[in-house]
Amino acid sequence: MGSGFAISFADIEAAARTIEGHVLKTPLMPAPRLSALTGAEIFVKHENMQATASFKERGAVNKLRSLNDDEKRRGVIAMSAGNHAQAVAYHARRFGIPATIVMPETTPLVKIENTRAYGAEIVLFGETLYESAQKAREIAAEKSLVFVHPYDDAAVMAGQGTVALEMLREAPDLDMLLIPLGGGGLMAGNAIAAKALKPSIEMIGIEAALFPSFHNAVHGTEMPIGGATLAEGIAVKTVGTQTLPVIKELVSDIVLVGEDLIERAVNAYATLQHTLAEGAGAAGLAAMLKEPERYRGRKVGLVLCGGNIDPRLLAAIMVRELEREQRIAAFRLTASDRPGLLGKVASLFGALGANILEVSHGRLFLDVPAKGVTLDVTVETRDEAHTAAIEEALRKEGFAPRRIYPRGLAEPGG
Repeated sequence: MGSGFAISFADIEAAARTIEGHVLKTPLMPAPRLSALTGAEIFVKHENMQATASFKERGAVNKLRSLNDDEKRRGVIAMSAGNHAQAVAYHARRFGIPATIVMPETTPLVKIENTRAYGAEIVLFGETLYESAQKAREIAAEKSLVFVHPYDDAAVMAGQGTVALEMLREAPDLDMLLIPLGGGGLMAGNAIAAKALKPSIEMIGIEAALFPSFHNAVHGTEMPIGGATLAEGIAVKTVGTQTLPVIKELVSDIVLVGEDLIERAVNAYATLQHTLAEGAGAAGLAAMLKEPERYRGRKVGLVLCGGNIDPRLLAAIMVRELEREQRIAAFRLTASDRPGLLGKVASLFGALGANILEVSHGRLFLDVPAKGVTLDVTVETRDEAHTAAIEEALRKEGFAPRRIYPRGLAEPGG
């Protein structure tokens, strides 16, 4: 293993002693339903159960505990739009250390308020984290504050490495660890820990396809970076200078996952593992859904690194997944406008075993005869075959059904 790394295995073991009692030793749970979905034997490390619902507390606590009395008195500053901000603010308050967090002006209000609720002073500056970081360094110099970087910091990296330390001491027979990659703090710490405990273990990093920063840095490619990703926790444009050498040497592959796979993984965690995963937290599972044959029969450790997801976003993802599975389907029916029509349609759907979610009448469409009416009916069904059977029954009853797809277009001719 490279000796020029910013941290050693001994640093991670020391971090484990430092954070003990301050950070939850999260459960490593078997995931039989996720295993059935992918064909691998999956174990999930539930970092979403930390007080601020992410692994970031490990690095934050290790860094805060390393400060001398003078540094503690002056206080710390961090830049973050999410989990790092909350972790630093939460534990700084516990340790009586003043904390300032610089966040981009575009940060969702809920994240700003959560961080403020932990007692930190919030400074909103810039459009991006890069601009926030510049501002944070300015304030740090001006007020003599300790800058707590989210990933490019030895104490932070060592703290994050305690995740794999716990995993492999509990389940030493894991074949591989799939870990989300943003700035690389989580992966760098964990790669050093895992390889020290089990040199044969395979480390695979997962990036959102819209933010292939490490992929570019490691492979010398120039794939475009940026876009609206569900995995904002790993939407990092600049990789860490201290994390990159570790990842180049110890990580066997970097997998890019698209937004549809991240959505599916978030939904699978919610419906099959009964736990909340934010987009970045679900990245490892998304990689397994991308190419299940690669992991079949292997013992895989997934780090569910965070569970801070907006409830409305989660609801939208779950409904979209039902539409993808054709368990929610919308039909446009055309018929002559006569009394009792709605009752007949409702009875027909009931007899077919479908649950009606929404109905709207349309009399003004120009492709409908003047005496005709259209009914747009959204129903819940058991599966794709059930949806197809319902469509066929509607056709036989003379309703000329046309499917309305999530993109809003009814496809003619059935």
